[in-house]
Amino acid sequence: MPIGVIVNVLVVALGGFIGSVAGGRLSEEMKEKLNLIFGVCAMGLGISSIVLVQNMPAVVLAMILGTIVGIVIHLGRHIADGGRLMAKLVPGKAATDHALLVTTIVLFCASGTGIYGSIVSGMNGDHSILLAKSVLDFFTAIIFACSLGMVTSMIAIPQAVIFLALFYCARLIFPLTTPAMINDFKACGGLILLATGFRITKMHDFPVADMIPAMILVWPISYAWTAWIVPLL
Repeated sequence: MPIGVIVNVLVVALGGFIGSVAGGRLSEEMKEKLNLIFGVCAMGLGISSIVLVQNMPAVVLAMILGTIVGIVIHLGRHIADGGRLMAKLVPGKAATDHALLVTTIVLFCASGTGIYGSIVSGMNGDHSILLAKSVLDFFTAIIFACSLGMVTSMIAIPQAVIFLALFYCARLIFPLTTPAMINDFKACGGLILLATGFRITKMHDFPVADMIPAMILVWPISYAWTAWIVPLL
């Protein structure tokens, strides 16, 4: 049973609801400072994943090619359009900060921790990764919902679809991987999470949505690097 996925989805929905209701009671100073804290936490999580890298050239290549793919297919624009559509479907305050909305969608639905946690949960029933992620997601959803409104709760819907698909496909995916591929995947997700932290803190507007295809390309590139390039070095 996908307990970890269910808990993670529910805490995002609940946190979004609480934040949208209580948002008016928090001062702008409180919201701004808490956003900075969550941005730093995202950076810290990203760095902790990056240090696991096995083949940095493969990860860098995956990031470059993946971002090019994302830009060519306008992935960031499509995600932003989907976010705006969700904002129109919910009552009350609609999200006006589209950059923050895209950042929130990527953080909840496409983080390396969430994707890897869903795969591990489906493969061996270990829900600890997703449960740990849920703690941060709950408070992050509350703070983001203070600015974005009830649409934050709706992000739980695509999150559930993605994570459940990974959970049920895990027994097909996991046997095809190697420890090096998994660590490079984590590192790739860590780089995206680090970029997400920069966006949350408004230090730099990285195209995090367009970077998502890198998390798919890093698997074959990491395998090819280990199998074909490393023996030649």
